[in-house]
Amino acid sequence: MYTPRIGATLLLAATLANPANAGLFDDDEARKAILELRTRISTSDDQNRARQAELATANAQLLEQIQQMRRSLLELNNQLETLRADLSRLRGQDEQLARDVADMQRRQKDLAQGVDERVRKLEPQKVQLDGREFMTDTEQRRQYEEAMSTFRGGDFDKAGSAFTTFLRRHPGSGYADAARFWLGNALYGKRDYKEAIAQFRAFVAAAPDHPRAPEALLALANCQAEMKDMRSARRTLDELLKAYPASEAAAAGKERLATLKG
Repeated sequence: MYTPRIGATLLLAATLANPANAGLFDDDEARKAILELRTRISTSDDQNRARQAELATANAQLLEQIQQMRRSLLELNNQLETLRADLSRLRGQDEQLARDVADMQRRQKDLAQGVDERVRKLEPQKVQLDGREFMTDTEQRRQYEEAMSTFRGGDFDKAGSAFTTFLRRHPGSGYADAARFWLGNALYGKRDYKEAIAQFRAFVAAAPDHPRAPEALLALANCQAEMKDMRSARRTLDELLKAYPASEAAAAGKERLATLKG
C-alpha cells in the first residue's frame, strides 16, 4: 500500500541518486528537507496510528454489538422454546379438557337414559288381563310375564317359585289374583295337591267374581280327587254348580261329579 511516508522516502532517494540535482542543495537545505520529510513522516505515522486506533475501537464496538446480538438471539431462542413448551402444554391441556368434556357428556347421556329407563319402569301402564283392566308398572309386568312363560314351558317348580316371589313382592298388584291362580296350577302340575288346594281356595276367597274363579273351584276339586278325598271333591263341585251355574267350568264339573258318584 502506498503511503505518504513511502512516497517521501522514494522522493529523497531519487533526488540523492541524481548527480544533476546534487549540487542544488547545500547542507542547510538538505537538513531542512530532511526535517520536513521527518515531520511529514511523523504526521503520517500519527494519522495512521489514529486511524488504527479508530479502527480498533470500531472493531471492538462492532464485536461487542455482535456479541450482544448473539446474546439477544440466544435469549430470544430460549424464550421461543419456552413459548413452544407452554403452547404444547396448553394444547395437551386443551385435548385433555376436550376428552374430559366428551366423557362427561357421555356419562350425562348414560345417566339421562338410565333415569328415563327407570322412570318408564315406574310409570303406570294400563293392562287388560282376564277381562279386567288395571294400572301397573313395567317391572311388575315383566316379572309376571316371565313367570307365565316359565309355566307354559312346563317347568312347574321354577314357575311356582316365580309366582310365589311375585306375590311376596307385589301383594297389591293387579296381577296378584292371576298370579295366585297360576301358582295353584303350577303346584298342581308338580303334584303338590295340598298346597295347590290352599292357593285355589285363597284365590276364590279373595276374588270370587274373577273370571277364572269357576276354573279354580274345578281345579280344587280335581286336587281333592287326586288325594282320594272324594267327599270334599263332590262338595267343591256342588259349590261350583251353585256359585257359577252358567260357566263352562260348571258344565265340566257336572260331568266330573257324575264320574265321582259312580
